[in-house]
Amino acid sequence: MTHSLKIVILGLSLSSSWGNGHATTFRALIKGLHALGHKVLFLERDVPWYAAHRDMPAPEFCELAYYSEIVDMIATYGARIRNAHAVIIGSYVPEGVDVIEAVRGLQPRCLAFYDIDTPVTLNHLARRDGDKDYIAATQIPLFDFYFSFSGGLLLRHIEKTYGARRAEALYCSVDSDLYCNTGEPLAWDLGYLGTYSPDRQPTLERLLIEPARRLPQKRFVVAGPQYPDDIVWPENVDRIEHLPPSEHASFYSRQRFTLNVTRADMIAAGWSPSVRLFEAAACGVPIISDRWPGLEELFPDEEAIVIADNADDVIAALSGVFDERRHAIAGEARRRVLAQHTGNARAAELIRAIETTKNQSAPALKTGTA
Repeated sequence: MTHSLKIVILGLSLSSSWGNGHATTFRALIKGLHALGHKVLFLERDVPWYAAHRDMPAPEFCELAYYSEIVDMIATYGARIRNAHAVIIGSYVPEGVDVIEAVRGLQPRCLAFYDIDTPVTLNHLARRDGDKDYIAATQIPLFDFYFSFSGGLLLRHIEKTYGARRAEALYCSVDSDLYCNTGEPLAWDLGYLGTYSPDRQPTLERLLIEPARRLPQKRFVVAGPQYPDDIVWPENVDRIEHLPPSEHASFYSRQRFTLNVTRADMIAAGWSPSVRLFEAAACGVPIISDRWPGLEELFPDEEAIVIADNADDVIAALSGVFDERRHAIAGEARRRVLAQHTGNARAAELIRAIETTKNQSAPALKTGTA
């Protein structure tokens, strides 16, 4: 039987989903940890762009605290970091290199890095000779675990090239209590939810905007912030600037198909399913996705997903090619996600890993006290 663990997470954001996919990933994982009886303190840098868009300022499933300076964070929470059963530092934490050094100086029992941007991180490290604001290459061997958003061969690369002690996949996950079909009437034939990214935009152009131009009788929608003003949207494409997680299930449920678009670094690495992919599947909407290595192992093509290489593939799907199998495809994707990719499932994976560390044989683990 697993005993209650005290876990401290320092992440990009838990309070605000604005312009990032980290918040919903952490929420599902931590809610899963809470359901398993574990206690989490989440430390978030107080920055104005998230402070202005907080859609979960006081979560019920963990303790959330903000800090302005690293020195103040260590002074206030240093004892809890030192005595926690595990401390996890996430990618894109502001001044992450300094945060890692400060936390490491407290000698926590188990120290892990959770990279929700693995291919981006590794490519940046390679280009900058190991210099990255939120982690340096020389820091990777310092962690007991390098938990990675990406799986596959990239894990062994992290170990061999950067000296990670243990690199393990910890995919994003979905809160199955929040993401399910709402039964609302369909409003759009194809939709997309995602913050603007220059390397995703060509795919969005190819797989949504071009089909919208060629199918003026169909309805499309793109939700997400930071899109440049100079993008020319066809008249049949609705724009939603920001959609809080509380509205995601409704958004997906009103689409006949939804589009998954993957960043270039993630495509090159493979085995990098986004949280949006799992959320859409949990809502029972059939997904059209760009192609990347490992996708068909998670969601077999035309069985649990529709893989599109060009606008013609999308137009065929929207024109009725999959109408007879649309619900079956969506149902199989949902079945797979609920079985393997919920926050509860991911939390159990994390705890199993933490409990294998040598330090966790200490009496404190057995009593559940810190």
